[in-house]
Amino acid sequence: MIFDFALVADSIPKMLVGIGLTFQLMFLSGILGLILAVILLLMRMSKRWYLVAPAMVHIYVFRGTPILVQIFIIYNGLPQFEFIRESIFWPILREPFGCAIVALTLNTGAYVSEILRGGVLGVDRGLSEAGAALGLSKRQRAIYIVAPIATRLAIPAYSNDCISLMKSTALVSTITLLDMMGIALTIYGETYAPYEIFISLAIIYMMLTWVIQKAFGRFEKRMSRYLCREE
Repeated sequence: MIFDFALVADSIPKMLVGIGLTFQLMFLSGILGLILAVILLLMRMSKRWYLVAPAMVHIYVFRGTPILVQIFIIYNGLPQFEFIRESIFWPILREPFGCAIVALTLNTGAYVSEILRGGVLGVDRGLSEAGAALGLSKRQRAIYIVAPIATRLAIPAYSNDCISLMKSTALVSTITLLDMMGIALTIYGETYAPYEIFISLAIIYMMLTWVIQKAFGRFEKRMSRYLCREE
């Protein structure tokens, strides 16, 4: 078997055509997932059982089942219900792109909520007590003391989740979306050259991973710029 470098050179530009869809899926579901994660976090920390219970169920279900199964249930399962087809959500759920966004959002929201919760719990309680001693309200302490520190603590784990989200977008090819993976599968169906096609795709994803890691590394460095460092 001879590795066909010419096929690699021809295939990479074709697969990069789908990078726009990959970015759309990643950024939209990432932003919506972060909003959902904050809501779930507030519900978990409210200490009201009727808010805590739904949040914990959501987190357990979406962390405890494969994202591919979730995509299939949302794309193939929900349209079977008439009340879904008659609801205001049908314009979103009738399209593969909308189903992919919903699935990725619900999944990443569950993971990010736990990441943020770990960051909040990692903040020294003495700092909040010091803020209270200075006359800051509970809301002010949450915004000006807890949130910045919790954000810095959560950055490493959150960057890993963003990378996982980027890689999870490849699964949308199973519901007819032509992202980079979908295009790669199409090229493979025409050429029957798995090594050249999928190694090329792996290289693209590794480059995207490197960019995300560097971006979050800079963000973490900026968030930590006021920390005292030992000489």
